[in-house]
Amino acid sequence: MDRLKGKRALITGGTTGIGLETARRFAEEGARVIATGTNPKTLDAAKRELGDRATVIASDASKVADQKKVAEAVKQEFGQLDVLFINAGVADLGPIEQWDEARFDRSFNINVKGPFFLVQALLPVFSSNASIVMNGSVNAHIGMPNSSVYAATKASLLSYVRTLTGELIGRGIRVNAVSPGPISTPLYGKLGLAESDLKNVASSIQGQVPAKRFGTPKEVADAVVYFASDESAYTVASELLIDGGMSEI
Repeated sequence: MDRLKGKRALITGGTTGIGLETARRFAEEGARVIATGTNPKTLDAAKRELGDRATVIASDASKVADQKKVAEAVKQEFGQLDVLFINAGVADLGPIEQWDEARFDRSFNINVKGPFFLVQALLPVFSSNASIVMNGSVNAHIGMPNSSVYAATKASLLSYVRTLTGELIGRGIRVNAVSPGPISTPLYGKLGLAESDLKNVASSIQGQVPAKRFGTPKEVADAVVYFASDESAYTVASELLIDGGMSEI
C-alpha cells in the first residue's frame, strides 16, 4: 500500500466520480493529495470523506486565472509536485444542429484550454521525476452519434499526451493517458435527461460494450495509480483504454 509513498499529487475534478476515487486510492498508497472541484456541495462532501488525507480546494477548470491559483496553492502546500491527474471535464452531448458557440466554447474551455494552462502554470513546480496523467475517453476513438464536440475535446487531450511528451520529457516529466469507456459515475446524471431517458441511454451504451457492463471508478483509479507510480517510469506517451472492449467493435 506504499506505491505512492512520499508522492505529492494534484487531482482536478477530484470531488466526485473517478477523481474522488483516485484521491482515495492515492491516499491509500501513501501520497499527499490536493483535489479540486467547483460545486460547493461536492467540495464539502469530499472534505468530509477525505478528511486529513487530502486538501480540497475550489477551482474552475475553464478559467486560466484559476489554473495559476491552483499552481500557487500547490507551491504553498507541497513546494513541488510529483503527480498531476487532469480529470476535471464535462461530457456535453447533442446533435450538431443543437450546438451554439457558447455551448461549444464551454466544452473546450473546461476540457482543453484549462488543462493546457494548468500544465503551463505548474511547470516551475513539477519535480524532476514527475508524471502527468490525462483523462481521455473512448469517444476519441469511436464515431458515437451526438458526441462530436465531446470526442473532439478528448482527442485534443490525447494529442497533448504526444506533443507535451516531446516538450517535457527532457525535464523528467512524462505524460500518459487513461481513456475510460462507460463508467458508473455521476457524469451521466449531469446530461439533463429524465430518469426514464437516462435509463434508456445507459442501456443502449451498455449494449455496445463487449464486457456487458459499465466500468467502476476504482478500475480507472487503479490504472492512474500505475501511471503515477515509479512502476511506470519507462511508460511514456501511452494511452490505456479502460472500456470493456468498446473501442474494438
